[in-house]
Amino acid sequence: MDAKTPTPEQISAAPKVLLHDHLDGGLRPETVIELADELGYSELPTTDPSELAAWMKRGADRKDLVLYLETFAHTVGVMQTPDALHRVARECAEDLAADGVVYAEIRFAPELHVEHGLDMDAVVEAVTAGFADGSAGTPLTIRTLISAMRHLNRSLEVAQLAVRWRDRGVVGFDIAGPEKGFPPDDHMLAFQYAQRENFHFTIHAGEAYGPPSIWKALQWCSAERLGHGVRIVDDITVGDGGSPELGLLAHYIRDRRIPLEVCPSSNLHTGVVDDLADHPIRLFKDLKFRVTLNTDNRLMSDITMSGEMQNMVDVFGWTMLDLQWVTVNAMKSAFLPFDERLALINDVIKPRYAELRSA
Repeated sequence: MDAKTPTPEQISAAPKVLLHDHLDGGLRPETVIELADELGYSELPTTDPSELAAWMKRGADRKDLVLYLETFAHTVGVMQTPDALHRVARECAEDLAADGVVYAEIRFAPELHVEHGLDMDAVVEAVTAGFADGSAGTPLTIRTLISAMRHLNRSLEVAQLAVRWRDRGVVGFDIAGPEKGFPPDDHMLAFQYAQRENFHFTIHAGEAYGPPSIWKALQWCSAERLGHGVRIVDDITVGDGGSPELGLLAHYIRDRRIPLEVCPSSNLHTGVVDDLADHPIRLFKDLKFRVTLNTDNRLMSDITMSGEMQNMVDVFGWTMLDLQWVTVNAMKSAFLPFDERLALINDVIKPRYAELRSA
């Protein structure tokens, strides 16, 4: 029974946990257009929602992370007022709840939303309020990760901002942006501050750049999770007999159960792989790394958690047990307090998957 191929209806109904998703990468196309009109933003390539969605996906699917990031100019451009930020956050929570997500950590960079005079605290206030309103009355628990931009120089200030909001919905710190040329150890002061404050953080590493970036994120900056981390595959060799051999860094990651925030569709669009069938998530799963499944940017990659799970079923033959495994992995790896994580696993995730498998 457990080996049966999950139906789309089962996948839709399955509880999901999302650890790597960018607020400015998940707007509804209609919302981008309406906010642009309200704010007088005139740079959109089209004001037709379906055409804008298609343009975003085409723009993102250029096999290069830097080119992929260019599409964000339009979403960030319309997220510059408290009302706009609140609306985007509220709709994000509504969309995730409708997709069966029971726990999510959504990340954004406050320093990108101050062009119209807001300070960063006001940005965080608007977003966290939007998350609270959008998740009210749903099974979704939603928390916030505050990102600093790795090519800018405000990371310590942003880390201090994140800690300041730790009891009001913010559970972690992150750095994001172009990886190559901007190593994580440029932001050591921010990470050391977070450590001293007993605060959680993840680091984008191993997406557009290989094991050296991952090594620095772990061994210099003490990352608890790896944002993407997919390029650790470069430290795994498969011999002539088909038996994989792990390098020292790959061994360390697996041995320490360091979570990989894997985003397959996004990796396809940024050129990490040429085809989903080539994605190393299959290898990571077979080798029992702490794999989690994520959307990264729902608008740019035209993806949902249900869609990402469906891809794993269609391409790799995952079963409901596999989907439960990756979901429990993510919940174990969340920055929520341990007792709250355990309650979601034992009271929500495992019982619901058991019901779906027996249906």
